[in-house]
Amino acid sequence: MTMGTGDFELTMDELRVVARYVAEAAQQVLPVFEAANPNDPRPRAAVDAAWEFVDGARRTNLQRVTAVDAHRAAKDATNESVQLAARTAGDAAAAAYLHPIAKATQVGHILRGLASAARIAELVAGDNPEVGDVFIERAKNHATPVLIDVLRRYPIAPTGQNRVTHLMSTLDSKLRESR
Repeated sequence: MTMGTGDFELTMDELRVVARYVAEAAQQVLPVFEAANPNDPRPRAAVDAAWEFVDGARRTNLQRVTAVDAHRAAKDATNESVQLAARTAGDAAAAAYLHPIAKATQVGHILRGLASAARIAELVAGDNPEVGDVFIERAKNHATPVLIDVLRRYPIAPTGQNRVTHLMSTLDSKLRESR
């Protein structure tokens, strides 16, 4: 199935590739959230919903609802790492609904989860930016040609003042330059 209601087309298979990329990052950082909030199932539900879509299920309201719920859990978080882990989980579920519109903000739906995971790695390592840079390099090497092709349909990621936005912009540049 192809979606053509925007500035270009995206297939369900392409959306699944994007969702997989973000879900893998979310799966990695989910323990950070769960260690701090063992009784809050919202981010786990979002990651599970993302994997359902990645594994071939139709995208449904489940991805939308769990994405919003995980983002709400992020707002309730007590520290940056926990917040970013919940937001990454929400981003994984939301990736099923990436819009085919040529806006730089859409790049966040592809790369913000990876940038957030890189920032968490930095924080866990005592706020060491070198750890984040290594994480971004691994994320670049893990990206598939399909993911890079989808990314290149969008404008360059927005830049900003915070570290996550910087990491996202760096990953965006590295992916656009690769392959």
